[in-house]
Amino acid sequence: MTLKEISEELKKVKSAAIFCHMRPDGDALGAAMGLAWMLEQGGAKCRVVCESDIPAKFGFLEGMDSIVKEPPADAETYIAVDSSDEHRLGALCDAFAKAKKPKFNIDHHISNSRFGDYYFVEERAATCEIMVELADFIGVRLSPLTANYLLMGLSSDTGNFAHKNVTESTFLAAAKLVSCGADINLIQYNMFKRQSAARALLYGRTMSNIRYYEDGKIAFICVLQKQLEDCGATSDMTEGFIDFPLSVEGVEVAVCLLETGKERFKVSLRSKGKADVNAVASVYGGGGHILASGCMLNGCLEEVIDKLRYTVKQHLVL
Repeated sequence: MTLKEISEELKKVKSAAIFCHMRPDGDALGAAMGLAWMLEQGGAKCRVVCESDIPAKFGFLEGMDSIVKEPPADAETYIAVDSSDEHRLGALCDAFAKAKKPKFNIDHHISNSRFGDYYFVEERAATCEIMVELADFIGVRLSPLTANYLLMGLSSDTGNFAHKNVTESTFLAAAKLVSCGADINLIQYNMFKRQSAARALLYGRTMSNIRYYEDGKIAFICVLQKQLEDCGATSDMTEGFIDFPLSVEGVEVAVCLLETGKERFKVSLRSKGKADVNAVASVYGGGGHILASGCMLNGCLEEVIDKLRYTVKQHLVL
């Protein structure tokens, strides 16, 4: 379906639960909150839903405390945003998949499985970039708060407009959001500069133990549960950590391993362009984009590193 066709279906929605993926990032939250506001302008009753706690860093924007963990019983429509497949919804996967009601899927991941009754999937810098265009089709002028939601998503998924996924349309979307009242300084400070002492301590300890492989072309950082406890930090504070090893001269692929349970790791992968990390992640049931992807892996730390090191090497073109 085209985005215009999706917008025509969305205009018919009377009530909706808008689903974020588990461990939500700025793009998922911004897209969900932004879409909720757009639909509410047409009279729809909306609620944003996420299985995970919302990271404290996003609390600087009004309304984030309204997100709930279960979809309202009276929601007639389900909408998933920024989720490449239903499993990314975590504990809410079954509720979404088995619901006998219209389901939408709006996303920017190349690995999207095209789930739902209505879907629009197009590779963009962020799902929030799609939402800016969707607002035009729906026919609403964004409020300053909603513009901030969407700019937060654009900014977070592009590394403050520094990643290779940024295009002309990304900047045009950002310019439009600023014209609607988005505060780029507020977003930049809260997303990229403000941090707690606990995060600063964890960051320093993590980066002092970067592991390099294949003559420095592959870099690994590891964040274990004990490190989090020792620093008084939480897992959501690790967002953005992976950008540092990728910035090291000679590194082509960076990998971040975040321990989420006993012998279970959340894997984030980033590439400068000489490796398709979406292909790497797909080997282990994950996905995302060519330059930024992720997956989950089970096993002891060294075993997981060995597996990923081998797979990344197989996909690294020099």
